[in-house]
Amino acid sequence: MYLPTEVPKFHIALRGEALLNNPRWNKGSAFTVRERKEFGLIGRLPSRVNDIDMQCKRAYNQLQMRDTAIAKNSFLQSLKDQNWVLYYTLLSRHLEELTPIIYTPTEAEAISKYSHLFRRTEGLYLTFTHQDSMEDDFLEQTRGRDIDLVVVTDAEAILGIGDQGVGGIWICTAKAVIYTLIGGINPANILSVTLDVGTDNESLLNDELYIGWQHKRVRGKEYDDFVDKFMQLVRKYYPPNLVHFEDFGVDNAHRLIKHYSPLHSVFNDDIQGTGAVTLATVLSAVKVTRGKLPEQRYVIFGAGSAGLGIAYQLRDAMVDIDGISEAEANKLFYLVDKDGLLTEQLAARGGVRDEAKPFMRPGPEWQGAQTDEQGRIGLLEVVRRVKPTVLIGCSTVPKAFNDQVVKEMAKSCERPIILPLSNPSRLVEVDPQEATDWTEGRALLATGSPFPPARKPNGKQYPISECNNALIYPGLGLGNILCRSRRLTDRMIVAGACRLAELSPALTDPDGALLPDFRDAPNVNFEIAVAVIEEAIEEGVAEVDWKKERVKEEAKRRIWKPVYGEYFYDPKGETK
Repeated sequence: MYLPTEVPKFHIALRGEALLNNPRWNKGSAFTVRERKEFGLIGRLPSRVNDIDMQCKRAYNQLQMRDTAIAKNSFLQSLKDQNWVLYYTLLSRHLEELTPIIYTPTEAEAISKYSHLFRRTEGLYLTFTHQDSMEDDFLEQTRGRDIDLVVVTDAEAILGIGDQGVGGIWICTAKAVIYTLIGGINPANILSVTLDVGTDNESLLNDELYIGWQHKRVRGKEYDDFVDKFMQLVRKYYPPNLVHFEDFGVDNAHRLIKHYSPLHSVFNDDIQGTGAVTLATVLSAVKVTRGKLPEQRYVIFGAGSAGLGIAYQLRDAMVDIDGISEAEANKLFYLVDKDGLLTEQLAARGGVRDEAKPFMRPGPEWQGAQTDEQGRIGLLEVVRRVKPTVLIGCSTVPKAFNDQVVKEMAKSCERPIILPLSNPSRLVEVDPQEATDWTEGRALLATGSPFPPARKPNGKQYPISECNNALIYPGLGLGNILCRSRRLTDRMIVAGACRLAELSPALTDPDGALLPDFRDAPNVNFEIAVAVIEEAIEEGVAEVDWKKERVKEEAKRRIWKPVYGEYFYDPKGETK
């Protein structure tokens, strides 16, 4: 990424213990001798001054003493509570190793134990029973701050582990870290929020140590009014910022994003982030096969937030890139859920959510199809009849893409595009090595979790791309924030996905990875942000007056990097 060419200078009003206890400004042993004298730190620190390299070495060695992922997670959380620059520098130097510790899958374990782990609180807790004071509570946290990004959850559908109540605050703080680590957004300008509307998790309702509102989830109009009260506060006090909806239940997720998209810059990673990174993967794959998006037949196994988000994103890209109608694009999709293929007959029985109805198949098309004892049209029958070129899994049903399914697909497709995206790896629809074997090395693959390279029949190693949302959502957010757009438009998201696809190693090597290596995620997301800003300027929704040819230069100047500045004491200086 792009490091500052000059050491930044800051005027700080904090002194002594207050300065050491502020993670934004604390340098620990890196305070210079002059700064120690000026800020009253001489007697509060050991005498030796360390640079960031020595601090990172010490912190990494201490981290390695922890023998479990959750213990490492706790150590890193403690480090973040003390010193932001050291925390983000350490993470950036060990990006691939430590991202799974501070994010998925380890963060899911931490969230599930939220009420049983003693940690310093962070973020904003807005509880349904305290909504009368919501504005005061909101301002208490945000007054005097520049808030560019709000990451908010109601914690109904956390990281594949479901309803976690007030513990959902930690998925917001984890997402915020990724936005900073990979997207370069200033952590001081991010607000993490949990909307505590109760929980339907019986174990939490019966846990005497649970520290959230121990009540069944509020739903219906009361829920909508509560969420809207929060959104109105954001729009009132921080109108240009981005609101990231995280891990809302599938019905609320689609409803909220649809309602607020015309009113404010909003983003749902489970829907749009998953859709965008999958779009980029498919774009890369079809370029390898020398095809186009509308020339494919798509079977998506799993029609929840992720599956529907992927379908909508692929469809919208065809409309935007290839100029076909939504109706034409909808006909290319076959969605299979726990009730089988989504058809008009299934909808008549109430088995298809409203959001999925554009993709349901007409009844006459499937007359004579084989069904199971419950009358469901299963995945194998769909593959047999549709002959898909793209098979996407977001079902969390392990081994769903078995040898029959994969071999059936490979019969009629020279380079089958197979994307088993379920997380964690134990829930993946097919192991990449098995898919490689069953297709005689012809499959183009990407997964939702990290996997080692697959060995082809000729002995060549095929790298398995991780179709990780973190390859795109920080860049989408950064671009939206930097151009000050009051809307994150569909075309801005498509522009980001197209830029990611352009960076695919497979474009220069047909047997290369479909997506860039995660180690390059910061640079990749910067390029995505540039594409988003350029598109916003093109659409006329950007509120900056940058020329398109200067976007990259302007964006570089605004990236936050974890570097120690030079401090000067000033009673009227920074305090937060």
